[in-house]
Amino acid sequence: MALPIYAQSTGTVTAQLVSSTHHLRAYAQVVPISTLPLNAEETGTLARLTITPGTHVHTGQVLATLRGPEIDSLLLEQQASLRSAKAELRNAEKALSIQREQLRAHLSTRQSVHQAMSAEAAAQAALETIQFRLHATRQMAQITAPTNALVLSLQAASGERVSAGQPIVTLQPSSALWLRASFYGGNTAQIHPGMTGLFTPASGGKPVAVRVRAISGVTNPSGSEYVMMTDANASSPWQNGQFGTVTLNLPAAQAIAIPTRALILSQGSWWVMVHTAQGDQPRKVIPGSARGWTTSILSGLKPGEQVVVQNAYLLFQSKTAGQYQIPD
Repeated sequence: MALPIYAQSTGTVTAQLVSSTHHLRAYAQVVPISTLPLNAEETGTLARLTITPGTHVHTGQVLATLRGPEIDSLLLEQQASLRSAKAELRNAEKALSIQREQLRAHLSTRQSVHQAMSAEAAAQAALETIQFRLHATRQMAQITAPTNALVLSLQAASGERVSAGQPIVTLQPSSALWLRASFYGGNTAQIHPGMTGLFTPASGGKPVAVRVRAISGVTNPSGSEYVMMTDANASSPWQNGQFGTVTLNLPAAQAIAIPTRALILSQGSWWVMVHTAQGDQPRKVIPGSARGWTTSILSGLKPGEQVVVQNAYLLFQSKTAGQYQIPD
């Protein structure tokens, strides 16, 4: 906070209106936004489950397969339907070809050709439907990672009989992490979504720019309130469990600044001597934060007023002598 105070030759300074930026600091840790459970789509026996907790998996990776009479029977049925649909399409294509040749030889009608075209289109649609169902069944027989993730836990093992809907593995998506900070007291009243700051890992890594996304609104047993943040650049360089300190930037505020040595403490109140046309007068003030040799004034002074710095305490004593009775 730059506080440009310009001293006057009379031993006074001009109260300056300056801008200052304050910060809030708190302990913070990287935690999952959510977890992703993967369930069995059909009843069967689990096979080829080789992953373990802590394994990193990628999108589309097959984590396990399901085997059993239910799935095998369904696959055989749909494979037979696929062969039949392909044969129907070949016959429809052949019939359409014959009708077109006969039309050119004036041995058929356009209506017959259109009917053959409709039959060919229907056979093609039937084949695509069977192919889709077979693909869905094969997918149903596999436990596949839908996104890049970390394996958190396993709820079943290879060789185990599982039922439809039973959890098999729980993943933590790599992109589903955010920073959780604990702020105490009334600090959270000054925090709002969209605020920016900096997360400094305790490990000494490179600081990460963050942005406030949510505030819990609930006080924890420890008296703190959670504030959730994400990487401001959306690159998510952090890892689950990483911890450190987060510093949030509060909006810039304007304050009147004077040298700290101009302040006088008397009977529990703060005063300054203000140089006016009628002479030097004591003025009660409420000081704010201090930085270096300068203190901000919350109330009691206006920008541009002249504040006595040199021998301010002695001048105050001489001006107030007899006005206040010193307590016993």
